[in-house]
Amino acid sequence: MHMKSLKRFTDFVREQGVVGLAVGFILGGAVSKVVSSVVNDLINPVLGLILGAAGNLRTASIQIGSANITWGNFAGNVIDFLVIALVVYFGVKGLGLDKLDKKKDS
Repeated sequence: MHMKSLKRFTDFVREQGVVGLAVGFILGGAVSKVVSSVVNDLINPVLGLILGAAGNLRTASIQIGSANITWGNFAGNVIDFLVIALVVYFGVKGLGLDKLDKKKDS
């Protein structure tokens, strides 16, 4: 690879935050597993008991005619999303990572 091309590639990686994106992607996967465990193992059973779904929110459903609507699974996925969004938001704000990106000079 030509040295000038290598320098342009290196500048691109640094300016576009590709390394930060890769690290964020990897950490996001790990955080997602932990949050899913918290939601599935702690939050959903408690909500299932409260809402009468036999201790597991994801199994909650309602029968309408011949259709079985599993609203509990949908609710569990919404809770997963909200908890992950909160963890990411407060993690980024709490660690001051929102101030790390430098603006690209135009």
